[in-house]
Amino acid sequence: MDFTAVLAQIKPKLGCVSDNLTLIEEQITNAQDAGADLIIFPELALSGYFLKDLVPEVALRTDSPEIKRLIELSRGISIAIGFVEESNDYHFYNSALYLEDGAIGHLHRKVYLPTYGLFDEQRYLAHGESFRAFETKFGRFGMLICEDMWHLSASYILAMDGATTLICLSSSPARGIEGDTPGSAAAWQKLVSTTAMFLNCRVLYSNRVGFEDGVNFWGGSEYVAPSGESIVRAALLEEDVITVQVAEGALRRERIISPLMRDENLFVTMQELQRIAEKRRG
Repeated sequence: MDFTAVLAQIKPKLGCVSDNLTLIEEQITNAQDAGADLIIFPELALSGYFLKDLVPEVALRTDSPEIKRLIELSRGISIAIGFVEESNDYHFYNSALYLEDGAIGHLHRKVYLPTYGLFDEQRYLAHGESFRAFETKFGRFGMLICEDMWHLSASYILAMDGATTLICLSSSPARGIEGDTPGSAAAWQKLVSTTAMFLNCRVLYSNRVGFEDGVNFWGGSEYVAPSGESIVRAALLEEDVITVQVAEGALRRERIISPLMRDENLFVTMQELQRIAEKRRG
């Protein structure tokens, strides 16, 4: 079905869950008043990104008052949002929730935790162990968190599980320069476009902005159609909110014109991966 999504390119405050929740509630109210069906926030929108030893202080269980408040707000608009999750066994995850109709529709724990260059996630966080597509009012979705998308198998698994829309929540810092564009922005734009095109799927990418510890996040949130075309893109390096009209017809047309998913042979892929795995074990 057709739906309207809002990509909320916000600037969270590091370690300030209460302040961030206030900002998020304002964005949810504005999007709902404008008639949007879905709002998507960046990775770790409730806490900020470079948390380090703050992780246990900002972590939330899914039954915490803050999450319960967001669940309640999802009665009026579907919500995708990132936060630090604390599990019952006191593990901490970089997680994303999809909330709809007053319930948790899906929880994704980031599988690929970058620990190189500026990044140090594996020191503070546990990694997730699955990629699952899930049903929403708008069709079958898949959810990724930032680095997950750089591992092509993640998006492929979600597409094979029936996802026609991928949501990616991101906190990508600006690194390098390509003309007037941060190099990381140019790289992400290529990745999102290529993923959408080869998997015949829609991609809703929500990235944050602002500074933390001298690092600037570049923004550039966008909606990419199944053709790989960027339909709308947010501003670089500043707060922005963009509204996206997602049409079912565009997905149908692309899957007729370029039926890559129809022709994909999952069983050959599984067979060859199994062969490679057995060879490495042996």
